[in-house]
Amino acid sequence: MAMTGRVTAVLGPTNTGKTHYAIERMLAHRTGVIGLPLRLLAREVYDRIVALRGPSVVALVTGEERIVPERTAYWVCTVEAMPLEIGADFVAVDEIQLCADPERGHVFTDRLLRARGLHETLFLGSDTMRGAIAALVPGVSFVKRDRLSTLTWSGSKKISRMPPRSAIVGFSVENVYAIAELIRRQKGGCAVVMGALSPRTRNAQVALYQNGDVDYLVATDAIGMGLNLDIRHVAFSSTAKFDGRRMRALYPQELAQIAGRAGRHVENGTFGVTGEARPLDEEMIDAIENHRFAPVKKLQWRNAGLEFGSVERLVRSLEAPTSNDWLSRARDADDVVALKALSEMPEVRDRVKGPQDVRLLWDVCRVPDFRSSSTTEHAGLLARIFEFLKTGRVPSDWLAKAVARIDRSDGDIDAISKRLAYIRTWTYVAQRSGWVEDESHWRDETRAVEDRLSDALHARLTQRFVDRRTSVLLRRLKQKETLVAEVNDKGEVTVEGEFVGRLEGFRFRQDASATPEEARTLRQAAVQALRPEFHLRADRFYNAPDTELDFTEQGGLMWGTTAVGKLVKGAEALRPSVEGFVDDEAGPDVAEKVKRRLQHFIDRKVAALFEPLAAMSRDEGLTGLARGFAFRLVEGLGVLPRDEVAEEVKALDQEARGALRKHGVRFGQFTVFLPLLLKPAPTRLRLVLWSLANGLDEFPESPPPGLVTIPNIAEVPKQHYTLSGYHPAGARAIRIDMLERLADLLRARDSRAGFEASPDMLSITGMTLEQFADLMTGLGYKAEKGERVKVKAAEPVAVPETPVSTAPIPEGESVLAPPPEPEPVAEDAGAEDAPVEMEVFYSFSWAPKPRFQRPERGGNRPQGGERPNRGERPQGDRPRRAEGGEQPKGERREGGFKGGNKGKGGKPERRDGGKPGGGKAFEARPPRAEKPIDPDNPFAVLAALKTKG
Repeated sequence: MAMTGRVTAVLGPTNTGKTHYAIERMLAHRTGVIGLPLRLLAREVYDRIVALRGPSVVALVTGEERIVPERTAYWVCTVEAMPLEIGADFVAVDEIQLCADPERGHVFTDRLLRARGLHETLFLGSDTMRGAIAALVPGVSFVKRDRLSTLTWSGSKKISRMPPRSAIVGFSVENVYAIAELIRRQKGGCAVVMGALSPRTRNAQVALYQNGDVDYLVATDAIGMGLNLDIRHVAFSSTAKFDGRRMRALYPQELAQIAGRAGRHVENGTFGVTGEARPLDEEMIDAIENHRFAPVKKLQWRNAGLEFGSVERLVRSLEAPTSNDWLSRARDADDVVALKALSEMPEVRDRVKGPQDVRLLWDVCRVPDFRSSSTTEHAGLLARIFEFLKTGRVPSDWLAKAVARIDRSDGDIDAISKRLAYIRTWTYVAQRSGWVEDESHWRDETRAVEDRLSDALHARLTQRFVDRRTSVLLRRLKQKETLVAEVNDKGEVTVEGEFVGRLEGFRFRQDASATPEEARTLRQAAVQALRPEFHLRADRFYNAPDTELDFTEQGGLMWGTTAVGKLVKGAEALRPSVEGFVDDEAGPDVAEKVKRRLQHFIDRKVAALFEPLAAMSRDEGLTGLARGFAFRLVEGLGVLPRDEVAEEVKALDQEARGALRKHGVRFGQFTVFLPLLLKPAPTRLRLVLWSLANGLDEFPESPPPGLVTIPNIAEVPKQHYTLSGYHPAGARAIRIDMLERLADLLRARDSRAGFEASPDMLSITGMTLEQFADLMTGLGYKAEKGERVKVKAAEPVAVPETPVSTAPIPEGESVLAPPPEPEPVAEDAGAEDAPVEMEVFYSFSWAPKPRFQRPERGGNRPQGGERPNRGERPQGDRPRRAEGGEQPKGERREGGFKGGNKGKGGKPERRDGGKPGGGKAFEARPPRAEKPIDPDNPFAVLAALKTKG
């Protein structure tokens, strides 16, 4: 460019407003070009200028992005992509101190020597470049800018003690990820910024930090290049890095460039170290704080006068030395390494015929190795591209397949990052003029794929390193905004759209996956947002019908499927109290309203299910022993074992019993109970109320409804079965009401002589014969097993009709004479060997245990609820003998059952005629009557004749 305009070097440390000054100067001219060190920074400056001048006059040109409107006046570019021959009025190059960078320094040095604006040229950078610029740029003027804020050393801090709005710097992807993971666990999350990120991903991550969603930023040294962020403290996790060839310590000016990101505009900043990084020495700290560094003595340089006659001449021109003491020939960059590798490939060397081919080959070699692959792999890709371009353009179908393989957003961070690096190669190829067919389509297509991958990468980074829920709530709480809480039909609580836990009734259960630090934030945010919800829910609960409420068998109180309280012991068994499950944060008003509603519910439930007991208690007609016995029934919640109240039952006269029977009381042989209270609902509540009254930790559960018998478990107390409405006997327990029906059938049997089970008995119990025998044994009976031949019902035999003879009957033969015997039929030889089918039967007889002998007068009677003569045959509910009268007919004396046959003197009659006192059990089955002989059955007549014979 013509050197007619003035050249100014604006030098100074970070946070001096140099970039902002350059933008203002460029917009003061009709046209301008500004070169920036990173495409991330280029995108940021482009967005700022577009906001001021509109997109129609601003171009963005980087290696992978090209936005050039027709009326472009201002060009925002990376330094490598700066147009040098457009004759712009203004030209600026930022971070000019990168002239000394071993990797890219030759590009910046070339711009320092050759890039000029027609009216004005600015070089922005560190004051260390003053001597080099003065020596290489004639007529340059210098402007020194001082830092707008103070930068101070703060020492070493653990990450757990890192202040908010801090940036932690690492120098490898692995280091950055490890630090980010640690911050997520301890601080709730962080944003991640690396040079390898696409502008879209980087902007999204920076937005997380700038918006206050997270208070921490983990980055590589990419943040040192002009990114304007709200950072108050910079911490180095390491003071050494790998520069592509070796590990080396960071130079003081490099540390200062990064540390200078702390403190923006007039806000002061601090810097320090963290993790395993050693504290900086005093000399280094003083240099960074006061911006005093050794001046740059050598600039990286590469010959710009390239010769394209042949590949060898091109290589020699690239390796040409310099005689300038300020310049040092740069080491071979990636493009030179690729050129040398391709020139050694026969398939490439044979295709290079002239200068035009050499120029094309050099353009191909300048495709960056975004994938960071090996030299051989990268050279192979470039050779393929050169082969396509030598014959025309990159085929669309081949490019489409390559892009399609990359266009996938699944996988983890590393997988998506790798695909993003691959698509950057094809984005770069698509930006080159004349390299692909339908350039506009492929530029849009590769950009769309990069955007999708960038969004996916941002999502993965956020998912892994940011607890967005906590960060959003922290920001809202800091801003003291009113938080909006929502509770869906599943009870899931969201605050500002973020899931924080579940509302179970009136208790908030926050997300268990939250860390202790997150838990405090979640609780604070949720309680603040849920206070109105607690009151609204309490109103709905108070007005809910009883049908929406229920109790559990362990004493819990439910509202639908949600536990809202529990039953606690009250003054009486039938008057339990309640305790509501309400968080303290809901307030005393909500707690009182919930408790009052629960108490109303359980009081009405007890009154409805135990109404017979309440009616009996209110009956003033019950007096004396009847009232006392009613009190015992209320205490037993409607069920009393007969043997525990045998004396009280005996003491009741007929009038008292009748009064109790009016209230539904049944005096059963084994249990005194109210049948209405044996239904499933009262039984379920009875077990809960009794367990509360007795202070049990675990309540017995009621059996499933409809079962006649249930297993009798030895570890379960008998009282639990009684309260459940069952009576244990043998291996099973039988329902009380069905047991009384069975007892009614047993009264009609002679239990002393013995009897067999009838089908009615088995039907009542729903048992097999063996199970019934075990039940009867448990009830005090003796069961004897026997076998006998099973008698099948006789099948009708078809008798052939005898033709009626019309011949006269011979004389001497009676009309009543039997018909002639049929011809003998040979018996089946195997009939005698056929097995005889047997059937099993049980006979039962009463087997009382020895009667308890009462002690002598003055002796102590046994204590406890169990009567000592429990093995004695229980008494049924039958009329007692009136005083001075005779025993009613059909009634057995004390200890007997109804229905027994009486012998002389009223004693039981032995069916076998044996003497009393015999220990043998007899079957109460009469001898089977002999069937009369059927005269029409010839087989029966024949059998009768054989018997008589």
